[in-house]
Amino acid sequence: MSEKTPLLHYRLTSGSTSPEPKNVPDRSKAKAGKGRLWHGLWAKETGDRKLGVVFGVVVPTLLSMFSVVVFLRIGFVVGQAGVYQSIVMFLVAYLIITMTVLSVCAISTNGALDAGGAYYMISRALGPEFGGSIGIMFFFANVCGSALYVLGLVEAIMSTFGIPEEGSAVVGGLQVLPSGYWWSLLYGTALLFICFIVCLVGAHIYAKATFVIVIIFFVVLTTIFINFIIVGPIVVMLPGNSGLNGTSTRTANYTGFRRHTFEGNLLPNYTVDYTTGAMMSFAKVFAVMFNGCTGIMAGSNMSGDLKNPSYAIPRGTLAAVLTTFITYNVLSLLVAGSCERNLLQKDYNFLGDINIWPPLVTIGIYSSTISAAMSNLIGASRILYALSKDNLFGGFLALVRKTSLSGNPWFSVLVSWLLVQVVLFAGQLNTIASIVTIFFLLVYAAVNLACLALELASAPNFRPSFRCFTWHTCTLGILGSLVMMFLINAIYAFGSIAFMLLLLMLIHYLGPISNWGYISQALIFHQVRKYLLMLDVRKDHVKFWRPQLLLMVANPRSCTGLMTFINDLKKSGLYVLGHVKLGLLDGLPSDPLQSRYDSWLSLVDHLNIKAFVNLTLANSVRHGVQNLLFITGFGGMRPNTLVLGFYDDCIPEDDLQGKMLLSTGTGFDAVNPSIDRGEQRSPFFPDVRGAYDLKDLGEEEYVSLIADAVKMGKNVTLARNFNQFNREVLVSGKKIHSHRRMKGPFVDVWPLNLLRPDSRAYVDICSLFLLQLACVLQETRAWKHARLRLFLCVEAGCSLKKEEEKKLRSMLKELRISAQVQMVAWDQVMELHWQRRGGKVGGNLAESLLNEEMDRQEEVEKEDVFQIFPNNAARMTDEYICAVNNLIRRHGAPKPAVRFLYLPRPPADTSLYCTYLHQVDMLSRDLGPTLLIQGVTPVVTTDL
Repeated sequence: MSEKTPLLHYRLTSGSTSPEPKNVPDRSKAKAGKGRLWHGLWAKETGDRKLGVVFGVVVPTLLSMFSVVVFLRIGFVVGQAGVYQSIVMFLVAYLIITMTVLSVCAISTNGALDAGGAYYMISRALGPEFGGSIGIMFFFANVCGSALYVLGLVEAIMSTFGIPEEGSAVVGGLQVLPSGYWWSLLYGTALLFICFIVCLVGAHIYAKATFVIVIIFFVVLTTIFINFIIVGPIVVMLPGNSGLNGTSTRTANYTGFRRHTFEGNLLPNYTVDYTTGAMMSFAKVFAVMFNGCTGIMAGSNMSGDLKNPSYAIPRGTLAAVLTTFITYNVLSLLVAGSCERNLLQKDYNFLGDINIWPPLVTIGIYSSTISAAMSNLIGASRILYALSKDNLFGGFLALVRKTSLSGNPWFSVLVSWLLVQVVLFAGQLNTIASIVTIFFLLVYAAVNLACLALELASAPNFRPSFRCFTWHTCTLGILGSLVMMFLINAIYAFGSIAFMLLLLMLIHYLGPISNWGYISQALIFHQVRKYLLMLDVRKDHVKFWRPQLLLMVANPRSCTGLMTFINDLKKSGLYVLGHVKLGLLDGLPSDPLQSRYDSWLSLVDHLNIKAFVNLTLANSVRHGVQNLLFITGFGGMRPNTLVLGFYDDCIPEDDLQGKMLLSTGTGFDAVNPSIDRGEQRSPFFPDVRGAYDLKDLGEEEYVSLIADAVKMGKNVTLARNFNQFNREVLVSGKKIHSHRRMKGPFVDVWPLNLLRPDSRAYVDICSLFLLQLACVLQETRAWKHARLRLFLCVEAGCSLKKEEEKKLRSMLKELRISAQVQMVAWDQVMELHWQRRGGKVGGNLAESLLNEEMDRQEEVEKEDVFQIFPNNAARMTDEYICAVNNLIRRHGAPKPAVRFLYLPRPPADTSLYCTYLHQVDMLSRDLGPTLLIQGVTPVVTTDL
């Protein structure tokens, strides 16, 4: 933004008004900025905006809402529908447009407006998707509206100067123009070309003629009202193309005010329209009549030229709507009380026939109709130009941005003119009336929806100065518009809605990212906040438990495989990517993490995972993880499981090297240019750790993370060897082994605490947590063909072997978990363990284990499981742990996609942390992708 911007500069955004204080320019600089729209105090003082309420809003709206209907179709409406249904039509139509006007007034008074009218208001208030789709529909509505007015003008000209068809009566001596479809198309093309030339030169020509046109119009309208009072009964000759046969009368009566005439026009009498040959109905007549109400946004389209848009648009538009409503209803009553129905149905130009000076009505018809046609053509071109400037459709509308030296968008005028010419091939006014009406009704419904969304979003910055609206009026406007759309023509209505939704999706997925604000984000925030408050943690129940995971990531470059795997494991639960940056905020000019969120969110989009990102700054990794465990989430949506990568000496690999970000086309290896090449760095993530680089945390601190999480009641999962995990191969079902084609990957579960073999319990909290996570993984789409293998360690010849297997199978059945139970004999492994403890090898191991298990259970019942940790680290030997590791590998054929192992709790003695980590390292070495899990919360139930 230029430094010459005024002190108070506000733009209409999605409910936000952000001031940008700048230096106030002097008057010479303000004059040098001619052609630029100044918002704020200085703009009002310099007088860049000159139009007020009357000529800026009332006059354009009146000229757009009158024209064809007031002169050519008021008799058609009353003659077909009668007085009663005509009044109902006007009430329904004006109820719909009044609700829409209230919505337009609310949006227009929620900040300063720029040029662009309704499209600018909607797009800046609701974002590019709504604004772009509504803008396109509004463009086509104006295109069809311009064609409608041109055809209406052709019809008026032919009724006066057209040569009657063969066999038709000659009304006067002015019939000099040949009639027929192609002749009418030629006349329409010539008239449209005149409008095109005017618009091509500039809109200022039409603006200068507005004053003259409105005077002519009101003079003609005044004479029409006077004629109904002073003109007596006359006989009117019907036009030759009125559809009469040889035996039908070719005259109709204007009776003046007569009671019997008024009573004859009270009820409906739908007949064939003599201009189209189609049978009329309530819906078709309403479609024609509603075109007189479709100019309500003409005033708001002048927003760039108004002195005070927020003041002028509400008052001017409402005044114009009230004026046209009164005029239409009074004129309908006058026509019904003085004209026979035959005259109303067979001569649409009867107002000229009964006028004191008939050419006066003709002049009024021609001037107002050509004005409305040019107004719609100019409006369509300006909307198309605004769409091209916003670049919502990429290079598709690039040529439309071309302007003349004076700033007139001549190419958009050319495109609009060509499209109007195409619509002219419809040939008859009533033929395209339904299409125009449905387009405008759809735009009105969208405007009401926009205002409703802003109101429901409850954004603090949505506080329009116009307060005469509620969500009830918006809803009524939406329902009224949609109902009338389908009553008029259900096929056109479905087609228009489908086209609009298609545009919305195209802009959403293919359009550029804008900074206008997205109403969807405001609505989502409002609903999420409401439901988070309803998510009461006191009502949590184990049968509705789901994993809510916090994955700590040191460098995303080396763990994309783990990130995608955890995304499968979340089961529609919360998934948060956490990262700790070492440092302190003291001495820093600003938070260094704010600029990094975009990189993380880009990675989330690239990996196509559903995860939140939470970054923190701390003086140590341990303190950072503690902070994240304490503060991550809201209410009932907090992480219940901490996921850590394994602490080992493996050199990390860069998974993002050479990868491209599809949304921007930028590689993850790109660098920010800098004068000093030593300062160049990737805008995404730093390089992976090298073989000689130090880690950010030591072994004891790593084990402390596990102990801290358990103390806080969080489940802990250690993920190892996931650099070997390839989800693409898993999903595609390619060959993993050279000798076997995978029909479904295996997931191996070892529910026994292998580092404490004397605790032979298979049904404790941790083992059930392992089973639950494995089952959750199996239920995801990518793993739906996976097969669970549950390994039960027993001694050969043990009397409890069958009993343990039966108990385990019964438990799996009750928990509705499908798994293959495999018995694993580990006598040799247990002998190594008992030799270390001084036991009698070859004795009754089952009896000894059973007695020790009973003693252990008595001790555990006295412990606080969240504070006391078993001090069992010194009991294990490397020989025993290596034997267990070999046992797991021997029983891993075919090789599983992932293994689930029981992770023992860290010892209470912190001096044994390194020994504990060493034992876990040996246990899980060379096992492929492995999860070591410590569960501390109940997660399964057999209750219904």
